[in-house]
Amino acid sequence: MKKTIVIFTVLAIMALLSACSSNSAEGGTDAPKQVNLLFNFATSSLDPHVDTSYVPLRAGISETLIYLNDETLEIEPWLAESWESEDGENWTIQLREDVQFQNGNPMDAQAVKASLERAMADNVAIQNALRIESIAAEGFELQIKTTMPFPEFPSELVHPNTSIIDVTESDFINKPVGTGPFAVESFTPGTAVDLVRFEGYWDGAAKLEKARFSFNEDANARSLALESKGADIVFRPEVETVEQLEAIDGVTVESTSTFRVHQMTMNLQRESLKDVHVRQAIDALIDRETIAETILSGHAEVATGPFPSSFSFAPDYPEKQYGIEAARSHLAQAGYEEQDGVMQKDGEPLTWTLLTYSARADLPLIAQVFQSDAGQLGIDVTIEQIEIPEEHMAANRDWDLTTYSNLTAPRGDAGYYLNATYHPNGALNFSGADDDNLTAMINELNQVVGQQERSGIAEEIASYVDEQMYNSFVLHPNTLVAYNSDKVKNWTTTRSEYYMLTNELDVK
Repeated sequence: MKKTIVIFTVLAIMALLSACSSNSAEGGTDAPKQVNLLFNFATSSLDPHVDTSYVPLRAGISETLIYLNDETLEIEPWLAESWESEDGENWTIQLREDVQFQNGNPMDAQAVKASLERAMADNVAIQNALRIESIAAEGFELQIKTTMPFPEFPSELVHPNTSIIDVTESDFINKPVGTGPFAVESFTPGTAVDLVRFEGYWDGAAKLEKARFSFNEDANARSLALESKGADIVFRPEVETVEQLEAIDGVTVESTSTFRVHQMTMNLQRESLKDVHVRQAIDALIDRETIAETILSGHAEVATGPFPSSFSFAPDYPEKQYGIEAARSHLAQAGYEEQDGVMQKDGEPLTWTLLTYSARADLPLIAQVFQSDAGQLGIDVTIEQIEIPEEHMAANRDWDLTTYSNLTAPRGDAGYYLNATYHPNGALNFSGADDDNLTAMINELNQVVGQQERSGIAEEIASYVDEQMYNSFVLHPNTLVAYNSDKVKNWTTTRSEYYMLTNELDVK
C-alpha cells in the first residue's frame, strides 16, 4: 500500500511540474529557459513578512537590505549600500538608487520605511528582533533609532522576514511585489509558485526566463521526482536514496555543512521538566552517534551544543556520561525510580508527549529512537505528528518535547539564536525560558561590539545553557541537494539555506 501511495504521489508531482520539466535542448529552440526546484516545506502564503518557510527570499522574489556571505560569514550590502552608527543606537542606512520593484515603482527610502514598518506590525518576532523605535526617510536615506544601543542591529536585517516589498500592492499572500530577479506569475498554496524573469532587476536580468518553486514534504517523493526528471533541483532528498541518486548519470548530490542544529526542545513549563536532573536524563538518553550514522548516513556532525564546533563562540563542553544508566542516575537525583517496569515518582508514572514533523524526514526517526530508548527506562513517550512546528508550539503548551531544527548562526554570530531561543521576548523561545541570569547575559551581549569580545560572552551563555540543560542538541545535519547537472548551471548550495533561485542560475 505504501509503495502505491508513493507512486501516485510521484505521478502527481510529475503532472504538476511537467510544464517546467524540459529545457530548450529537450523541448525545442522556442522552449523557455527554466528550472523547477522541489522544496521540503510547503507554504500557504507568500507574505515575506510572516512566511516561516522563507519562500519569497529563497525563490528570488524578495530581497533584504543586507546579505550574508556564506564563505566569510560576514554581512555585506545588498539593497542597502552602506550603514553606519557612532553610538549603536542611531543608524544611517544609505540605499541603492538603482533598484525598482517588479511593478516598476522605485525602491526609495519611503518605500523601505513602509515595508519595515509593516513587517514589525505584522510579525511580533521581527518587532522584538529589530528593536526599532523610529524610522525617518528622505530620498534614499534612512535614519533609524533603536530602543537601546544595539551594535548588531544590521545583522538582523539579514532575516528573510525583513524582506523589502512594495506595500502599496495589497495581495501579499498570493503575489507580493519585491525587488528580486523573479516576479510571481501564479501561486497555488501548498503546491508551487510559478515565477517569471523580472527584466528590470537591478543586478542584471536573470539568465532563466521562468522558474517553479514547488513543495513536497515527502523526502522519498522528492528523490523519485528527480529520478523521473519531474524536478531539476531537489532540496533534501531522502538520505537513503543518496547513493542511488549519485549513481545516475548527470545527477550531482551536494552535502554541505550548515549553521543548523537538530535539537530536542523542552517545554520548561511542564512539571517534570522543571527539574534540571530530568532534563539531563533526556540529554543522556539521546544516542547521537547512532543517529548520525544510521539516520543521517554520516551526513552530520554530532552536536554538543547549538553551534557547530568550527565557530569561535562554541565552547569546550565538559564531558558527559550518556546512555540508559546515566539517564537512570539523573532521574534518581530527581526522585524517580523504576517500579514494575514503570519510571515513577510519588506513585505517578513519568510520561512525555513528543512532537515531531515530517517536513524534515530525519526528525520523526530521531523521535522514534528516543521513544524506544526511553521505553527501556519505563518512560512512556507518545509521539504526535504536527504540521507547522513554530505555530503549533507557540499556540499549544500541552507537550513536553519536540524534535526541532533551527538555524543557529545564519548571520555568522551567536546573537540571533541566543536572543530568539532564550530571551523571554525571543521569537523561537518555545521552551518558555525565563531566567533572569540568562536574560542579563544576553542583554549584555546585545550591547557589545567586536567579534572577539562577543564570542567570549556567547561562550559563557552557551555554557550556562548547557549547565541548565535548556534544550538538548542532537546533531548538525548537512544540507543535501541533488540536481540534474546535465541541465542546471551555476547552482550553489548555501550554508545559510537562504539564497536559492538567483539571477545567475542557468540551464545548459
